[in-house]
Amino acid sequence: MVAVRFRCGHGAAAGDGTVTISRGCPMCMLVDEMQRSRSELLRRVAPAQRARLSVETRIGAEYDWRCERGHDRYTATVREALTSPGCPKCRRNAAGPSAAREAGLAYMNHGLRTRTSATEQRLRVLLGERIRLHHRVNAVRIARTFYGRQEVWPDILVPQLRIAVEYDDPGRSRRAHSGLKAASDLEKDEALREVGWDVIRIRTAGLEAISPTSIVCRALTVEVVDEVVAIMRRLRGDAAVDALAVTGPARAAASS
Repeated sequence: MVAVRFRCGHGAAAGDGTVTISRGCPMCMLVDEMQRSRSELLRRVAPAQRARLSVETRIGAEYDWRCERGHDRYTATVREALTSPGCPKCRRNAAGPSAAREAGLAYMNHGLRTRTSATEQRLRVLLGERIRLHHRVNAVRIARTFYGRQEVWPDILVPQLRIAVEYDDPGRSRRAHSGLKAASDLEKDEALREVGWDVIRIRTAGLEAISPTSIVCRALTVEVVDEVVAIMRRLRGDAAVDALAVTGPARAAASS
């Protein structure tokens, strides 16, 4: 059997007879594609298995995982841990009657820590010059689990219209929001649609449309933001959007 070492440093120890492959190991590639981290997985895996996971290369290897909500440990592959909706009990609870009553609710999760790019901040400013945005919501309760949680966190929420706006770009790796991450984005959009929300996605820098409400463009511009508002009008009607419109002195102040 040939000993293999990957560019990321995982695999067999360097030495005579070891073949070095000029790419990351399968696990590092999947973690990168999903925009997650190995350290996140190490926090979730059973403590006795952390040392083995720290050098793991296979995405089909099985481990025991800890539920973030304190439910029983469950067995899953690395790939399932990265892409599945959580532990079995979390999935059952998400489909229960009490969860259904809160489905679709937008609220502020004060413990949420997400990275916001400069372009996403500019999108919020430009959209806020056109419609009044609610700045005290950052999460929506859903009727399933998404990465182990019964909520999702779109870039911008307009709860009055039940519309979420997402900004997608391929990032420095040129792989973000493609492949498995695109599938994850679609699952997130589906979870929102299940609870009465629509999603408008701005797909830039070569990313393809993934839904009828995707806007494909080279970069974020004023015209793209105007198209976002136009799609809102098609989805919810002129009267609903006009009720949120920033006009006259208010828009002038927002633009200054």
